[in-house]
Amino acid sequence: LEVVVKREGKRYRQRYQQGVPVSAVEEIGEARTSGTIIRFRPDETIFETNQFSHDILKKRFEELAYLNKGLEIEFNDEITNDSHSFKFDGGILQFIEDLNGGESSVHDIIYGEGEGDKVVVEFALQYNTSYKENGLSFANNIRTKEGGTHLQGFRTSLTRALNTYIQNSDLPKKLKEKLSGDDVREGLTAVVSVKLPMPQFEGQTKTKLGNSEVTGIVQALVYD
Repeated sequence: LEVVVKREGKRYRQRYQQGVPVSAVEEIGEARTSGTIIRFRPDETIFETNQFSHDILKKRFEELAYLNKGLEIEFNDEITNDSHSFKFDGGILQFIEDLNGGESSVHDIIYGEGEGDKVVVEFALQYNTSYKENGLSFANNIRTKEGGTHLQGFRTSLTRALNTYIQNSDLPKKLKEKLSGDDVREGLTAVVSVKLPMPQFEGQTKTKLGNSEVTGIVQALVYD
């Protein structure tokens, strides 16, 4: 692993092998900008395979570009000579648009963002005429495949908001029934992204967010 750090007008470098520094931190020149470059190669004595999946990396970089609007990621595969550039100025709004590309949407995309107790919340949703749910959740740019407290807060508030609307509307009396969570998620495409200072993930694979305080923060913001 080789790390080059640009900060305060200088460039610094250090190298590691198997987690141990093999060189001191050295100043290698001047820098006009700030940033970090990391070069690494898996150690064959530790990892069973040192090959990377092109498709997994491509999908991951695409997600990161959606979640951080304006960020540009260039992906160059020197084995296949494939090159891809990912940049989405529309952020997760564009994410929803692309996810729903093959479906007939029912309304314009609903988008919201806000912050509470140092937790930044961003979400977008749109219903289509299909019956399937397509919901993606992220915490600190990490895909939480098993959901967690942020997804729980989003789902609860969405169900509550729609039921409140029905109860307060002029809909015929026969339609005034409580909707369940399953009802509300039918035909829904949604992306929920939170960024927080101290994430607590369940398990080593980080597929589920466990911060209990996030539920209420997401719930209040989405409901509003």
